[in-house]
Amino acid sequence: MERRADRVILFDPAAPDAPWGDTPAAERAHIAMLADVPAHIANVRTEWRALNSGGRVLPVTINHGARGDSYVCTPRAAYVDYARAELAIMRVRGAAAWRALLGGVDALLGAARIDRLVNVDNWLLSTNLHGSWAGADLPAIRAFLTERFPDHVLAIRSVDDWSAPALAQAARADGWVMVPSRQVWVVDDPARDWRPRNAFSNDRRLVARSGLTIETARADDAARIADLYHQLYVDKYSALNPVFTPRFVAATMAGGSIDYRVARAGDGRVLAVAGLMARAGVATPPVVGYDRGFPAAAGLYRIASWMFMTMAMERGWRLHGSAGAAHFKRLRGARGVIEYHAMHVAHLSRPRALAIRALAAALERFAVPMMRRNGW
Repeated sequence: MERRADRVILFDPAAPDAPWGDTPAAERAHIAMLADVPAHIANVRTEWRALNSGGRVLPVTINHGARGDSYVCTPRAAYVDYARAELAIMRVRGAAAWRALLGGVDALLGAARIDRLVNVDNWLLSTNLHGSWAGADLPAIRAFLTERFPDHVLAIRSVDDWSAPALAQAARADGWVMVPSRQVWVVDDPARDWRPRNAFSNDRRLVARSGLTIETARADDAARIADLYHQLYVDKYSALNPVFTPRFVAATMAGGSIDYRVARAGDGRVLAVAGLMARAGVATPPVVGYDRGFPAAAGLYRIASWMFMTMAMERGWRLHGSAGAAHFKRLRGARGVIEYHAMHVAHLSRPRALAIRALAAALERFAVPMMRRNGW
């Protein structure tokens, strides 16, 4: 155990006397597992801790300014490196101007030392679900962490007014800077917004024609699931996405924090996977993948999406579909919501705080309208 201030405790999840309180078993297993981060997420280097605030336990990552790794810990990777990688693989009009602009943003964030930060409630997933945390204790957490880490930015990833409206409101009220990060695609009620659509019927027919069996994943599928995820999110998209190892899949499957379904061929091979995490009635699929050796006509991405969307619909959960594939998700009843990186900077030097506030203002004025207009 490290520090205690009133009802806020920062602790090592691997400690035998860790103050877990009544943390749900699946959440405790997930947080305890990541005490060894590199063994479970190969491209993340961070100091892993947990924070007990009035009995609620939140995972915390602490970074001291090193560049690189996945965007789940380092904002420069999210705002600059990922955008540069997208420019390299997409045909974007005015790419040279965009690269110049990103160079300026990179310099601004470097001056702000934005990767010297403490990320609160960071599950190291593409989308953090904040569950029932409404942020009433945010001032106490902020006061504790700024005393403990006076030279670090404080941050909360994946804050939006759809999945965690009370937390977003609490952050604004406590003076946190809301830095736009991306547009995400959400489905308010899959049974109402997806099931009546043609896309639902077409996807259902595709699954029936495929000859694949949709079933709950088995423990011995862990390595194959990690490989299928890697094929899609790392090989096809970006090495800045979190690289989940077979140990991560096995641990989250055994601990129950992620529910995995697979599409299995007659010979036993898993050709597609969808892993769904849910908190407080909102679900998101942090692990999706398929065998890219098959032609696009096989529709394996559609089958993977069918699996996580039906899981959410069967259980009456709202669905947070994360970012990307805007047209595909709109056809399935999703709508766009702007997501933010909430950052507390008032305790930092004036130049650092101004740099981050300037980034937030510029993104709100220019990037957010473009996201909404272009479906980014």
